[in-house]
Amino acid sequence: MKIKKELIKRQIAGDTILVPLGRAVLDSNGLFVLNELGAFIWDLLPQAESEEEICKAVLAEYDVPAEVAAADVTEFLALLRSMDIL
Repeated sequence: MKIKKELIKRQIAGDTILVPLGRAVLDSNGLFVLNELGAFIWDLLPQAESEEEICKAVLAEYDVPAEVAAADVTEFLALLRSMDIL
């Protein structure tokens, strides 16, 4: 999946934060804080071919039902799309 904005992931005071760079600074409303699952999914995005592939990786990493993993992945990707990040 293609990330449209220049964002870099950083660990700051125990939090995972996406920091906008370049033009993304002008287009964003500041920093983006990710929870553990969001950070895991973010790391998968550059090489992920599909939402299903991400769901499989989440199921392999976390002990959650398939429907919960699918709903969480769908929600996170929808949020990124709504902010024109994906």
